Amino acid sequence: MDNGYDLLPPLQMAKKAIEIGIKKAKMPFFDTLVLSILAGAFVAMGASFSITSTAGLPADFPYGVAKLIAGFTFCLGLALIVMGGAELFTGNSLIIMAFMSKKISFGNVLKNWSLVYFGNFLGAMVMVGFMFASSWYTFGQGQIGLTLLKTAQFKLSHTFFEYLVLGILCNVFVCLAIWLTYSARTVLDKIAAFFFPLVGFVVLGFEHSIANMFFVPVALLIKDFAPASFWASISSSPDKFASITWKGLFVDNLIPVTIGNIIGGAVMVGVIYWLVYGRKCNLD
Repeated sequence: MDNGYDLLPPLQMAKKAIEIGIKKAKMPFFDTLVLSILAGAFVAMGASFSITSTAGLPADFPYGVAKLIAGFTFCLGLALIVMGGAELFTGNSLIIMAFMSKKISFGNVLKNWSLVYFGNFLGAMVMVGFMFASSWYTFGQGQIGLTLLKTAQFKLSHTFFEYLVLGILCNVFVCLAIWLTYSARTVLDKIAAFFFPLVGFVVLGFEHSIANMFFVPVALLIKDFAPASFWASISSSPDKFASITWKGLFVDNLIPVTIGNIIGGAVMVGVIYWLVYGRKCNLD
C-alpha cells in the first residue's frame, strides 16, 4: 500500500517519467524558452562554483580528491534545475519515453530538444558575459582564470570518437540522476537521488554539452580579452592556450558530445527503462 512517504517503485517512476515527458513536450513555446535559459544559467552557476572550489590547489594535490570537490560543488546546477524548475537539454532526453508510449510525436521530441538546447546556450552565454565582466577570473591571484583555461584546453583535446563516448557516458549518469528523482517525494529525497550520479560524471571527466557552453566560451574571452595584469599574475600568455577556439567548441566538441548525450540519455536510459517498465504503464 502506498503510504505517501516511501520512495516510488520503478513502475510508478516510469509512469511519472512518461507523464512529465508529455507535459514538457506540450509546454508553451515562451515557457519552454525561458525555463531553458534558466537551466543554462543554472548549469553555469554550478560550473562556476566547481571551478572556484578547485582553483589554486597545489600541483601535488591528489587528482581524484580535486575531482571529487569539483563534483560536489557542480551539483548546485542540477539542484537549482530540479527544485527550482527549469528545462535542461540533457535531462529532457527522457521525454523519449513519452514518444515510445505513443503519447507525443517524434516531431514533438525534436522540437523540444531543439528549443531547449538553444535556450540552454543562451542562458550559459548570459552567465559567460556576467562572470567575465565581473573579473571573477582574476580572483585568487588569477588562479580561477588559469583553472578555466586549463579546463577548456583539456576539453578541446579529444578525438571525435572520444568526445562521442564521453558524451554518451555523461548523459547516462545525468539521466540516471533525473530518473532517480522520479522516485522521490521530498526535496531531500531528490537531492539524495541525483547527488551520486551527478558527482560521478564530473569525477570521471565525462562531457556535458551544456556545461561546455560555459567552460569554453569564458576561457575564450579570457584568452582574447584579459588584461596584461592577469597574464602577469599567472606567469603565462595567451599563445599558450591557442588551441582554445570557437571552432574547437562548436565543431570539434559540441557536435559529437551532443550526439553522445542524446544516445546516452534517450537510448541507453530512456528507451531501456521504457522497454522494462514504461510499456507496462497504463496511462488511460
